Amino acid sequence: MTPSPADAPRSTDQFEPSSEDRFAKALRGFGPIGVLALLAILLTGNIIGTALVLAWAWRSHTLWRELGFVRPRSWILTVAVGLPAGVAFKLLMKAVVMPLLGADPINSSYHYLVGNPAALAGMLFTVVLGGGFGEETIWRGYLLERLGKLLGPGAGAKLAMVLIAAMLFGLAHYPNQGLAGAEQAVVTGLVFGGIFMATGKLWLPMVMHAAFDVTAVLIIYWDLESTVAHFVFR
Repeated sequence: MTPSPADAPRSTDQFEPSSEDRFAKALRGFGPIGVLALLAILLTGNIIGTALVLAWAWRSHTLWRELGFVRPRSWILTVAVGLPAGVAFKLLMKAVVMPLLGADPINSSYHYLVGNPAALAGMLFTVVLGGGFGEETIWRGYLLERLGKLLGPGAGAKLAMVLIAAMLFGLAHYPNQGLAGAEQAVVTGLVFGGIFMATGKLWLPMVMHAAFDVTAVLIIYWDLESTVAHFVFR
């Protein structure tokens, strides 16, 4: 006897997705759940935001490589290039770029660090973990992945992605660091975002960012801000 269509087994691709799969899809999308996840990640600070990114990637079934967590060809080379590049980038910003933008040589938000060993260790830990690892995970790995899904893979879209991410990165720095901090964050966001877009890997921007921030902290701690800021334009 030939089975009726109602009795015939259905293929697995006809089954309704599980609630878990639907939730993962919603996290990867741009509906209410996806937008709430995006806002929570961008607005909760570096440490919590980074934890949320990692949780989002796990729960949404997003591959780690889509966020830039791809093993470099050489860890030693990545560190050997990233450390001096990050230091040089900070010195260039402090001595040339920020003076051209009219920034105050003294960063009043962090001037309390001058000669303050009690605050130094905590700040160094914060900028390496929260800045180097955290901000790159959030503002480059996660945000550029989200913008890529939204805008597409074209060259114009990639340029727009880097610009948008850099502007948002700058806005995130404005409340605590003012206009100068926001301007610096936009420039660094363009550089680190461009490197990530070109390589698809987060590790070099992370090392550079950590070295950049550590250099900034040490310049303040050793009370060298004015000296560096006037090194070119006296």
